[in-house]
Amino acid sequence: MNAIPPDADRFSLSPRDFDALARFIGERSGIRVPPAKKAMVEGRLRGRVRALGFADIRAYCKYLFREDGLDQEADEIIDAVTTNKTDFFREIEHFHFLRQTVLPRFAAEGRLEAEPLRLWSCAASTGAEAYSLAMTVAEFAAQGRSFRFSVLATDICREVLDTGAMAIYPEELIAPVPAALKLRYLMRSIDRSAALVRVVPELRRTVSFARLNLIDTAYHLPYAVHIAFCRNVLIYFEKDVQNRVLSRICESVVPGGYLFVGHSETIAGFALPLRQVAPTVFQRIEG
Repeated sequence: MNAIPPDADRFSLSPRDFDALARFIGERSGIRVPPAKKAMVEGRLRGRVRALGFADIRAYCKYLFREDGLDQEADEIIDAVTTNKTDFFREIEHFHFLRQTVLPRFAAEGRLEAEPLRLWSCAASTGAEAYSLAMTVAEFAAQGRSFRFSVLATDICREVLDTGAMAIYPEELIAPVPAALKLRYLMRSIDRSAALVRVVPELRRTVSFARLNLIDTAYHLPYAVHIAFCRNVLIYFEKDVQNRVLSRICESVVPGGYLFVGHSETIAGFALPLRQVAPTVFQRIEG
């Protein structure tokens, strides 16, 4: 029989404390935390318990809910429990559709000359999606179609936004990037033993990072966007939250612009000003 780890009891949440945390996380971020996620929450909060010097997670929860510590810890809790899985060129079909259909269509309509092309990575995590978008658009622009563009990368988690702004990644994370794009847009560390790469300055300048909570009642983006990628985040929300989030995203996309959602996500059943143009790709219509 395996011995029980000495920390097992220290980091076990009581039903009352778990319910309080799950309720707070849901209200603050829209993320569902069912009882099956209890072990995940316990594991993710160990670092906060230790960092603040509490004897155990019970003392930490007492500080949160009975000693008014929640305001101080709110962002740290959300950062800890947020799933920040990301990859370069994840769900590659979306980038093919962007390159082969959306950008040529915009070019034919004269949109690329009329104003800068504006893209939005709605749940950007550490920036892999945002830089994948920037690479895709930069390649199209380099084919004799010079135009200006920018990518806004937003996320609820401050820590991942800082990582994205630095644009330094482990070499294994860039494996999906096509070889030609690696040569043009990524720099290897001088210290090869570090096994790190950094996005080139020219591409970094096209991407900006900002904190945004998708369940906020208004987004206050600096501009309306032509293309929004909101992928693999809706699955963490209840249906009513999905509806509100999608409605606000639609308000931020110009008519004729595009919304991309994750391959495992659907907008079925929602009354949104969108028409489907490809699997999990939608065009914003008037209304």
